[in-house]
Amino acid sequence: MKKTTLVIGASLKPERYSNIAIKRLRRYNHEVKAFGLKTGKVEDVSIDTELMPYKGIDTVTLYLNPQRQKPYYDYIIGLKPKRIIFNPGTENPEFYNVLEQHNIDYEVACTLVLLSTGQY
Repeated sequence: MKKTTLVIGASLKPERYSNIAIKRLRRYNHEVKAFGLKTGKVEDVSIDTELMPYKGIDTVTLYLNPQRQKPYYDYIIGLKPKRIIFNPGTENPEFYNVLEQHNIDYEVACTLVLLSTGQY
């Protein structure tokens, strides 16, 4: 069963890892939602610029540096995801502590590597 993933920090630029992750997640038939600064589409995935009250989010994969994550803590926790993936450059011990207090699992990993090695 494929799980729904929310990509936070989604970019329309094809060279950005968030963009590559959206494409790869879709290639693996995962349902994908995306939030970013600019509206547009990456393949068949629309990027929302407003925080949507998504339901059934299994995984949130972050592509925001730690300083830019803080305004989204409550939003992410409110989605009640099963896990958060902190991709390279997004590592944030402060947020790890907050997630632990809310019993939300997290991984410091690369979404692209997890997909390519069958660990996603």
